[in-house]
Amino acid sequence: MNPEFVTGQPPSDRVGRALEISLRGADELLPQDEWVKKLQRAEATGQPLRIKLGLDPTAPDIHFGHTVVLNKMRQLQDLGHTVIFLIGDFTSLIGDPSGRNSTRPPLTAEQIRANAETYFAQAKLVLDESKTEIRYNSEWSDPLGARGMIQLAAKYTVARMMERDDFNKRFKAGQSISVHEFLYPLMQGYDSVALKSDLELGGTDQKFNLLVGRHLQQEYGQEPQCILTMPLLEGLDGVEKMSKSKNNYIGISEDANSMFAKTLSISDELMWKWYTLLSFRSLEEIAALKAEVAAGRNPKDAKVLLAKELTARFHSAQAAEAAEQDFIHRSKGGVPDEIPEVTLSGAPLGIAQLLKQANLAPSTSEGNRLIDGGGVRVDSAVVSDKGLKLGAGSYVVQVGKRKFARVHLA
Repeated sequence: MNPEFVTGQPPSDRVGRALEISLRGADELLPQDEWVKKLQRAEATGQPLRIKLGLDPTAPDIHFGHTVVLNKMRQLQDLGHTVIFLIGDFTSLIGDPSGRNSTRPPLTAEQIRANAETYFAQAKLVLDESKTEIRYNSEWSDPLGARGMIQLAAKYTVARMMERDDFNKRFKAGQSISVHEFLYPLMQGYDSVALKSDLELGGTDQKFNLLVGRHLQQEYGQEPQCILTMPLLEGLDGVEKMSKSKNNYIGISEDANSMFAKTLSISDELMWKWYTLLSFRSLEEIAALKAEVAAGRNPKDAKVLLAKELTARFHSAQAAEAAEQDFIHRSKGGVPDEIPEVTLSGAPLGIAQLLKQANLAPSTSEGNRLIDGGGVRVDSAVVSDKGLKLGAGSYVVQVGKRKFARVHLA
């Protein structure tokens, strides 16, 4: 096959399969026709494509939400392409303003170094370490210097920068925008130039930054990268994106029992999105499982399969089996055969408010006190976070040793 193919050439079965894998669960693939051409070239030449993911080590731990893009990287890695896990030790010094309504305080070099030490140790639980290129963007950003920074800044206009949604909103609202915040998308884009990436991945909130990378590659005479954005994963509450600050997350370094129990706590509706974005099962398998549930199979069966898969990935198959048995044991051992059924509305509902409305606590303040004392369980898992919000679904809620309610929350 001639590498200099025409766009209209039909893709081979292998390229078609690669495109299908690329699109699974994705929000956008831009431009799709260019990605097909890159895949065709890789097949014709045997030269793997360079797939880039940049993560700023702003916190020491990675949660399930971060693994959405890591899973996609692994899928592309399994197709034979080169995966570049880029640690943004330089860009973290600037602070990513994406989605923020105020200037983000930059981290110190010491904080960044401490966080970076644990990042790849956790990421390799998803990625194939032997096929992953680990890079730090300080490699080329530090040597750029003041002269290089000025030359880079000359390749992008203020007008284009102000097209960015969060900058535009802050400007119209009279909120401050520091000049250094304009440097963040430029430096992230320059990473793509330095790495000669063919595809860059990110969450939907990163789209502007990824497009800057395309623009700068063209400015530097390179073939522009394609961009693949992945949806932001809703957390345990089923509403807000998964975030440590919102306490609706599952950390990939959490113990197996907590990981299993927390996964079982998500709503039946959210479960299917988690399957698409987090599971390594094929879309055909997921569709078959969904059809079984629609035909009457208990959705909890599907949720257990998901919980076991995810727990096994970050621990082991044996740990996942033990977590399931522990959950069954605690559920059977502590819950009476007959408990009150309570139906509430207003999901997502804060745990203290839920306790009050379900008549498990006389007030929200008493509910918070019970949580502080470790006396509240949801589906057998101890609640330690007073900010927990429960999404739509059914839960067995326990207060102390004798108070129970099966709460149906809509």
